[in-house]
Amino acid sequence: MKHLVARIHPADNVLVALTDLPIGTPVTAGGFTVTTTAAIPAKHKLAMHPLAPGDAVTMYGVLVGRMRQAVPAGGLLTTANIQHATDTYEEGQTRAPWAAPDVTHWQGRTFQGFHRADGRVGTANHWLVVPLVFCENRNIQVLQEALVDDLGYGRRKSYQPQTQALIELMQAGKSVEEILQADLAGALNGAPKPRLFPNVDGVHFLTHEGGCGGIRQDAQTLCGLLAGYITHPNVAGATVLSLGCQNAQVAMLQAEIAKRDPNFSKPLFVLEQQQLGTEETLVSQALRQTFVGLMQANGQRRQPAPLSKLTLGLECGGSDGFSGISANPALGHASDVLVALGASVILAEFPELCGVEQEIVNRSVTPETAHRFTSLMKAYSDSAVAVGSGFDMNPSPGNIRDGLITDAMKSAGAARKGGSSPVVAVLDYPELVTQPGLNLLCTPGNDVESTTAEVGSGANIVVFTTGLGTPTGNPVAPVVKVSSNTKLALRMPDIIDLNTGTVIDGEETIEQAGERILDYLVRVASGETEVSAVRHGQEDFIPWKRGVSL
Repeated sequence: MKHLVARIHPADNVLVALTDLPIGTPVTAGGFTVTTTAAIPAKHKLAMHPLAPGDAVTMYGVLVGRMRQAVPAGGLLTTANIQHATDTYEEGQTRAPWAAPDVTHWQGRTFQGFHRADGRVGTANHWLVVPLVFCENRNIQVLQEALVDDLGYGRRKSYQPQTQALIELMQAGKSVEEILQADLAGALNGAPKPRLFPNVDGVHFLTHEGGCGGIRQDAQTLCGLLAGYITHPNVAGATVLSLGCQNAQVAMLQAEIAKRDPNFSKPLFVLEQQQLGTEETLVSQALRQTFVGLMQANGQRRQPAPLSKLTLGLECGGSDGFSGISANPALGHASDVLVALGASVILAEFPELCGVEQEIVNRSVTPETAHRFTSLMKAYSDSAVAVGSGFDMNPSPGNIRDGLITDAMKSAGAARKGGSSPVVAVLDYPELVTQPGLNLLCTPGNDVESTTAEVGSGANIVVFTTGLGTPTGNPVAPVVKVSSNTKLALRMPDIIDLNTGTVIDGEETIEQAGERILDYLVRVASGETEVSAVRHGQEDFIPWKRGVSL
């Protein structure tokens, strides 16, 4: 029989509704029974006991809020009666022991990847066209128009024929009502031209708004991020356009590349407009060099690689009240299996680690690791407060509507993506992952900024859990979209790759869902399965300027 509620941790004093609960519904979890005294929407929380103003609210075994107003047993928790609160944390705690999962099933398993000179392995093979400054964005767009369609990388679905159909309806004298009711489903373009370079997965154009203005540290950070993409194992080479006078100088980019790969040997073409002169000279030379680079990239072939060569980015966005009890812990299990196999995983989104700091400290392998984490967390939190914000403002309207009503509640569920393995390193954006195991990366909670950062730090595949749905993708790393609930998977099947609502529905355990995620990842990493974000050409790229972004 399907359960009506869940108690996530034995220390919790609230339950999660797994389905809509009318007033007067008796519910049982872990031998405890309570009757609802309000209508409880699915994904929301109800009190197990009467709660008075100031009382602690505990979920996932940690403090996630304090009561503003009294709520009876069986009552609904809302933003009106609970406020964000977290426990204090301190360094110097004993490191928690880790029981690694059984990985017998995965021993010897490989994926088909692109082996690079620096020893890393790509899950894809891309070419980048990158501006060093926003002044070059137009020239980047000119190159995109010249290259994409004729090389076979155009959009697979164009809605332009629907516009033409609407024009024809108007010209035929159809009324507004007739136009609004017209069936345009059949008016879509078909597949693009065949790819001229079949072993090159894409040509991507990383336009941005940085490189000049702001502060010099912004330019340095941007160059570090771009260097992370250029040296990325999923990238075969790059074309870089520079204006010439901007803060983000070519020498700065070259230094950041050398920092990440001292023996960098990929094709890299750098063109400076103020030296070359006219737009035609710049674009024509960029086209020739890029075309030659693509010829070289097309010579790359997939070869077997151990799963230890995967670097998995862990991301969530559009989260709901089920994310922390289905998709995130299932991904956490997959993360632990990969760590046990010698792979690297990246847990980011520091505003969404608020409230679980003590657990992170206790999992850190050295005191220095723990100290770097607490220092970065405090600096980030202080910078938010300094501009009149704070981590407590992180939950979005969608999060709140679907049951995540405090940042600590959201964070405690989000952190479960990182499983239970030790924290081997703490990185500040945009540093490169160099150690196997669980790495923490300081980024915003903002979906695209964080995904952009994880890939810049070396993630060659990303798993993105969501409860509300989001099309987010990345230019060079496949982003696997995992839904926390079955309704979402059925409503938005065009953007969801995997459904872990099966855990909520009682059809699968967290461990089974995690193993299924990992099996899917191996197929994606091998180029056997194309994820929805890649199929739709979703290439989101937003550098973090290190200002306050939650």
